Formats: sequence, C-alpha cells, structure tokens
Amino acid sequence: MWGVQGHGYGGTPALRYRYRLAGCVLLVLHLLTVGWLALRPLTVPWVSAAHLEPLATIRADLALGPWEAARAIGAGVLPLAPLGVLLPWARGRVAASPLGSLTRTVFTGAMVSLALQVVQSGVVGQVLDVDALLLNVTGVAAVHLAVVPAARARLRRRGDVREPAPLRREETPQGVTPTIPRVRIAP
Repeated sequence: MWGVQGHGYGGTPALRYRYRLAGCVLLVLHLLTVGWLALRPLTVPWVSAAHLEPLATIRADLALGPWEAARAIGAGVLPLAPLGVLLPWARGRVAASPLGSLTRTVFTGAMVSLALQVVQSGVVGQVLDVDALLLNVTGVAAVHLAVVPAARARLRRRGDVREPAPLRREETPQGVTPTIPRVRIAP
C-alpha cells in the first residue's frame, strides 16, 4: 500500500464538514425537543412559588426516599446532558484544550439552562427553580467529562489529527541585512 495517503479524522474536508453539520443538526433537534418539553403548559391544581434557595429542592427530593429522589434528580440532570457531547461535536475540533472545551461547554449549557428557566417561569404551571439549573449544568459537565476527552484521545491515537507541516523556506538565508548609514541634518 505504498503511496496511499490516509486522510485522517473524518477523511476529506467535505466529510469533516458533514460530521460538523450532523453535530449541528443533532444539537438543534435536541434543543428543540428540550424546549418543547420544558415550555409546554402543565395542568396542575396549584403552583408553588419560585424556588430560589440553592439545594432546597434537592434536599426535599432526598427526603422522599431513594427511588423518588433518583427519579427527581435524574429528571433534572438528563434533559440537557447530551449538550456535553453535542456542543463539542458541533464545533468539530479534535485537538482542543480539555479545560477550554469543558469551560465553553459548561458555560453554554448554563446559559441554555438559564434561558429555559427564565422563559419557563412565564409558562402556566411552571416555576423558576435554581436547583434545576444546577442539575442541568451538572449533567452537561458529567457527560462532557465522561465522553469527550476519551473520544478525542482515541481519535488522536488513531493518528487522525495531524500537526500542520512546517512551512518550507523558499530561500536560504543570505547573511545580515545591510543597514543604511544615517545622514546628519545640516546646521
């Protein structure tokens, strides 16, 4: 197989573009689904006030017992958790800083969650809950930490990310650049 060129991660640039496009499409579909589920009106006999005290809802869920707490906390962690993978996938960079990628992903997940919580507070039967925001961000961070670094390392190990080739010098150095002597101003 002498002379056969490997194209690396994603193959040709057109195929890499398709991967990014697929990531963007899945991201938009996920956000539309979460938005639809979070912003539909609920028919409830009563609505409690907004929950603005951090960890109060989580403590109340834990007081209900282990199964009910796992269900309630899981319902807060899971809706935005796929953003931990979809956001870096849509960006399409394999050779990214792990800390920078985590920071960007968690910040974006927090802003999406905050926007959902604020808009959700205007929907009938829905209330603003700080703990839902904390659980959503925890889900995004946990999925990102569990999947993205390992996937990027695997892609780099396969030799999919190539370092850019150093630029070739067209000319050889010819020595010191000549200087022009200063001309004095006449008195």
